[in-house]
Amino acid sequence: MTGTVAALGIVFLAILGTPLFIIMSLAALVAFTFSGVEVSAVAQEFYRISSAPTLMTIPLFTFAGYLMAESKSPQRLLKLAETGLGWLPGGISIVALVVCAFFTAFTGASGVTIIALGGLIYPILMRDGYSEKYTLGMITASGSLGLLFPPSLPIILYGMVAKVDIDKLFKAGIVPGIVIMVVLSFWAVYNSPKHTGEKTNKFILKDFVAALKEAWLEALLPVAVLVGIYGGIVTVTEAAAFTALYIFIVEVFIYKDLDLFKDIPRVIVDSMSLVGGILLILCCALGFTNFLVDEEVPLKIFALMKEFLHDKYSFLLFLNIFLLIVGCLMDIFSAIIVVVPLIIPIANDFGVDPIHLAIIFLANLEIGYLTPPVGINLFIGSFRFNKPITTLYRASVPFLVLLIIALIIITYVPSLSLFWFK
Repeated sequence: MTGTVAALGIVFLAILGTPLFIIMSLAALVAFTFSGVEVSAVAQEFYRISSAPTLMTIPLFTFAGYLMAESKSPQRLLKLAETGLGWLPGGISIVALVVCAFFTAFTGASGVTIIALGGLIYPILMRDGYSEKYTLGMITASGSLGLLFPPSLPIILYGMVAKVDIDKLFKAGIVPGIVIMVVLSFWAVYNSPKHTGEKTNKFILKDFVAALKEAWLEALLPVAVLVGIYGGIVTVTEAAAFTALYIFIVEVFIYKDLDLFKDIPRVIVDSMSLVGGILLILCCALGFTNFLVDEEVPLKIFALMKEFLHDKYSFLLFLNIFLLIVGCLMDIFSAIIVVVPLIIPIANDFGVDPIHLAIIFLANLEIGYLTPPVGINLFIGSFRFNKPITTLYRASVPFLVLLIIALIIITYVPSLSLFWFK
């Protein structure tokens, strides 16, 4: 009886909007108290994650991403991409997609991309003849693009929680990420001013060279990171340290966009607040998820699902629906910590490759940020552009449909994720 009252109290607190880490902590405390399960396994699991060298990559990559977002790096990269590709049908919009994906890969799907780049991209697209509906939808959708590209923070956290090689996850996400970009790029071409009969920009070599001279130090970074990791030159942790130091030197001492004493302390506080939130959720959620695993909840769920799902493909369909719902209700970091330990054993029983499962999971959560009624990107976009949330709903629907099409391709063509490992 006491346990039931405690559980109802936790539900009531959740309804009131109590922070997730508190709900997870209380749920774990109640579960262990009334079940008699030993808590030593939780301590061992947290020690495994906290002692992993890859944990250091999270604050380092986050700091680098925030430095770039707070500097004039977005303007330089947008100008470079605009002068290089703006002459193509849909080129300006494709440029915006690529730059947004680049920043999201470094900062995580935290809304930083919409806040930092939205004000730059919106007038550019409107000036080039794109409709306001398309522009709002594109920027809102772009807020979570890039989660499948290295050095995505969700990929790192997923690898730590699921005990999957992070280097392999980085490789596995590249082609599916490109698939998503290509699908959205077709839509950009269809909605381009040239397609609608309006004029487009011309390629001017002088302007492109000038933009390249301004932005080459930042444009070189993703290439250096990928070559360093996959060339066996550096580990992921070393690449993160190099990236943070490199961006710090470039933005503070070369471009001088950020002041060492005025701006850097603020950037550190902002970026480490995100990291602290991730680690706090990690600590508090581990207890509850370990309890569920110890109580064999995944096995019980699997036994129940076997009555309705008879093969891998029906399971993947159910999984996508489930994860889309999770994605619009929980932030991606919480979902990784809470949900991943539960679905991994079920997916293994249905014969889903662990690396393919990771890409499906992250692609779903990327889309969840755009899924009405409570996708976080919709509210951030509404706040950023001072538009009613219903306006963002309507603007995002075409992009949501396209992303789901890309998700279906990624889900049912596993070779897109796994061809590196054949």
